[in-house]
Amino acid sequence: MPKPLLELICPAGSLPALKSAIDHGADGVYLGLKDNTNARNFSGLNFDAKALAEGIRYAHARNRKVLMALNTFPQPATLKRWQQAVDTAASAGLDAIILADPGLMAYAQKHHPQLRLHLSVQGSATNYEAINFYHEHFGIQRAVVPRVLSLQQVENVVRHTPVEIELFGFGGLCVMVEGRCLLSSYACGDSPNTFGACSPGHAVRWQQTPKGMETRLNGVLIDRYADHEKAGYPTLCKGRFEVQGETYYALEEPTSLNTLEMLPDMHRLGIAAIKIEGRQRSPAYVAQVTQVWRAAIDAVKRNPQGFKAQPAWLAQLDKVSEGSMHTLGAYYRPWK
Repeated sequence: MPKPLLELICPAGSLPALKSAIDHGADGVYLGLKDNTNARNFSGLNFDAKALAEGIRYAHARNRKVLMALNTFPQPATLKRWQQAVDTAASAGLDAIILADPGLMAYAQKHHPQLRLHLSVQGSATNYEAINFYHEHFGIQRAVVPRVLSLQQVENVVRHTPVEIELFGFGGLCVMVEGRCLLSSYACGDSPNTFGACSPGHAVRWQQTPKGMETRLNGVLIDRYADHEKAGYPTLCKGRFEVQGETYYALEEPTSLNTLEMLPDMHRLGIAAIKIEGRQRSPAYVAQVTQVWRAAIDAVKRNPQGFKAQPAWLAQLDKVSEGSMHTLGAYYRPWK
């Protein structure tokens, strides 16, 4: 299978989303099983055995890749489930699995040495020494770099590792060090690291009050919206809180990462793949975002020096961005 530089890797939360990504130009998709072995463990998402087989058949028939995220952390009593997920990935014919836990990497390497391994962003490897450790000990061939590095820091990583580097290009922006968020666990007892979901649906409540629409996570007030405001999904990191008498987005505004204008730099650095976030989003979202990024990546490959992010592309992406806003995130600013 060909390995073009700057692959476009798109989210597939369902079989329709997978087909939508493939049909609109993704080089590969990433997906998860219907359990807490992946970090998008939401009701109605992910793949059972039948859908997985159909998705792989559909993608491979069109010479595209299917990657599986196994990027939560098994607990002692449930380790077998995660190991079985590795077995499932190997027997299904997936192109790679995306892992965060070193124990699972060792298991995969021992029992399925032919299986390609990627280091998940949940592994929180923010420097080349950490990435090279996973490469030397477990044969990791690609690493998804956390969204906490500047582009200069990414360049330093690329220069000092033989591992392919994959960067997030577009989608929801988490403000914590990837893979170690405990905010959701603090509020409702379910950690993204083990349960597989930040702000799980069973803990979310919406209530219309005389003061506005209130959203709560296990009783914790996350936000209150005026009638003219569009309510977002209640996550603690993007809630509005009162701090020293002022109510505002104290941690991060609801906004999406969008690195379209940085594509020439990513091309120059030899970035292996651009990842689009959003397995919880609809097939229509996947189609819209994939189409724009396919056009942009093709354009930068044709003429890196002359590339310019088209206003129409940015307008299309802003339509599906959180809060209709976008940011370059940590790529352009020091992380606090």
